[in-house]
Formats: sequence, structure tokens, C-alpha cells
Amino acid sequence: MSDVPYILGHSPAEVRRLMLQAAILKPITERLLREAGLTPGLRVLDLGCGCGDVAMLAAELVGPNGAVVGIDRSAEVLAVARERAQAAGHANIEFRESAAEDFVDQAPFDLAIGRYVLIHQGNPAAFIRSAASHVRRGGIIAFHEIGIYGECQALPPVPLWQQTWSWARAGLRSVMVHPDAGGRMIAHFHEAGLSSRRCSAKSRSTAVQIPQSTPGWHSQCAACCHKSRRLVPPRQRRSISTPWRTACATR
Repeated sequence: MSDVPYILGHSPAEVRRLMLQAAILKPITERLLREAGLTPGLRVLDLGCGCGDVAMLAAELVGPNGAVVGIDRSAEVLAVARERAQAAGHANIEFRESAAEDFVDQAPFDLAIGRYVLIHQGNPAAFIRSAASHVRRGGIIAFHEIGIYGECQALPPVPLWQQTWSWARAGLRSVMVHPDAGGRMIAHFHEAGLSSRRCSAKSRSTAVQIPQSTPGWHSQCAACCHKSRRLVPPRQRRSISTPWRTACATR
């Protein structure tokens, strides 16, 4: 699993993009964690924690009597996560450099959470099995994923969203092994051996009005366009040249 690199890297620009993305996704991830049963006092494992946004959200929900451990393969991004958690006053978070399959802890966790991680795995089912191995009997394994397939659905149509999505989809699908992992959650959980447990998947799309003054929104679109174009093989880039130049289971 760990032989598949994180294709977007951890440059300063990518770290900023991850933070902007986290601000947009926070309400959805919080709803997932609450519906999964995350309550004060529990222990949480954040898989592929990146800059630490999901870990900090979980830390808020479990409170001072709970604990969160975030793991990532990048020492560089973990340094950012530690600095941000300390600045935010989260004394109940620990960050460790490790892949999911290599991680070892003295006690099992109550919940393991991963956000936008299965799409980057060479074997999503194996990654889910690794997650389950760190969770106590009766604990929760939850993933918040994106499905990089299909068309952008918006009513009324938003041309910028539709064009941005087409660029992102073309670029990411050219280099990802499982860009459709978000739409195959039940199948991956089944292959991971969790089909006999309680497993549910939800897909919700919400259209919201983004004010012109929303900090970072247009930067997020621009970063997405630029990075997607760089991911596409050079001979295919002409067709997407742009003005920017730029699931849950109980163990």
C-alpha cells in the first residue's frame, strides 16, 4: 500500500490548498463523525492526517478526556500539523510518522477515520483492513471520500464548477489507481472482510451559495485547475488549456 506516493505532494502551495479544502469539508466530516457515534472521552485514529484538520476536529469532539492520534507518511506535513495543533491549544493530539499497515499502538482505538485517502491507495480494501486492525471490537471505521467520476451536477448550472470538475477529473484519473474508490465503498469494505458487520454508505450533495467575499474559495478553484493540468500527460494538456493556467462500518 505504501508504495503508492501521494501524487499531489506537500509543497507550501499544496499545504495551503489542503487547509482551504478542509475548511470547506469540515461540516460534512463533522456530521460523519457525529453520526458514527464519536462522543467525549473516545480515542480516535486519523489515517493520512495531512495538515491535521480532521485530527483537530476529532479532538474538539472527544474533549480533554479523549485522545487523537494522527498518522501520515510525510514528516514534512506532520511538522505543519503539530505546529497548528499546538497553536490551537489541542493538548490531546499526537502525530506520528507511519503508514497504516506499519502503525503500532499499545491500545486499540474506538474509531478510525480517513478523509480523501482511499482514492490514493493502491489497494483500498487492504487499507481498510489495516484501519480495522487498529480498532477495538465494536469500534467504528469511517471514511469520507470523493468519487472522481461522472459529471458535475449543479442546479442551476455553474459553468466554473463544471469546467473545474472536468479538469480535475481528467488530471487525477490519469495518475490514480482507484479514482472511483468513493463510489465503491461497500465493495471495498466487503473485500476487506467487513461485510458481516454493520456497514452503511451515504452520498449527499448540497448546493450552497458561496459569497464573492468567501476567503480562499476562488484560490481553491484556481489551485485545483492548475494542479489538475500538471497531472495530465503533456500531449493531452492542449485539450484542457485554461484561462487560469492553472463509508462507515462497525468492527
